[in-house]
Amino acid sequence: MTSTFPNVSISTERLVLRPLDEDDVPALAEMMNDELVGAWTDVPQPFTEEGARTWITEYAPAERAAGRGLDLAVTEFLTQRLVGVIQLTRTNWHVRSTELSYIIAPWARGEGYASEAALATAQWLFGDQDFERIELRTAADNTASQQVAQKIGCISEGVLRNACIAHVRAEDGTWTDVRTDFIVWSLLPEDLDGVSDELADTGGFTSFPNWN
Repeated sequence: MTSTFPNVSISTERLVLRPLDEDDVPALAEMMNDELVGAWTDVPQPFTEEGARTWITEYAPAERAAGRGLDLAVTEFLTQRLVGVIQLTRTNWHVRSTELSYIIAPWARGEGYASEAALATAQWLFGDQDFERIELRTAADNTASQQVAQKIGCISEGVLRNACIAHVRAEDGTWTDVRTDFIVWSLLPEDLDGVSDELADTGGFTSFPNWN
């Protein structure tokens, strides 16, 4: 029997992580059309509202039902505004491991939402789902995403050479693929010891523009 993630809602001091729904279509489409999302992810460009609806109503439910992963909307607690997406992929239920990635909307960067959402997801995975390993992969030049990984306690395990395809926009508006390295990070349950205290000591989650 295939294991699956529950349709969960995770709350932090400022955020609510919940399943994507069709009301998120316009904001999700706008977020995914951002220049940095186009550069560092494989999200199709341009990204249409039809594409957003397909993601929400077909792709995300299918991934969860098959046990491969989970897609969560990241929303502000006070405004309910969509500010990002957390995605779990390549889930191995025998090993109890999964790969985590995050995208933060351009209108919400600089607030530390990526690290807050990623840490909350990790705490839920280790505490409620009995996972033993979370993996992150960041493009070699994506320093903001690397800062998020470091901030939540991840350990750099090495480099997958030439394993990542980033994207550069040409003068005519088209995108060109550029090969680069992946930095591989891991997070184990014991790596979270003291992370919340360290964040409190440094003023919380604020600081840099985050995306992956």
